[in-house]
Amino acid sequence: MATMNISVPDLMKDWVQAQIKDGRYASSSDYVRDLIRKDQQQRDKLAALQAAIALGMESGDAGDLDIDSIKRKAQRLAGLESP
Repeated sequence: MATMNISVPDLMKDWVQAQIKDGRYASSSDYVRDLIRKDQQQRDKLAALQAAIALGMESGDAGDLDIDSIKRKAQRLAGLESP
């Protein structure tokens, strides 16, 4: 495992130490690793969303939309109305 040294303002250091004292994390390293994991997950979700949006945009025009038909289909899928 690699080692990193970081500098943070006293208020941030106090915050991290409070998280450790409260039992949320075992150490400051554990806290930072959790922050990095969460950042990675957030970036992965954003990339997936951006890819889905691009795919949707590239798929072309949706055509005419009938809101009543959309509502009926949603109700059917939710089990609120029979086909």
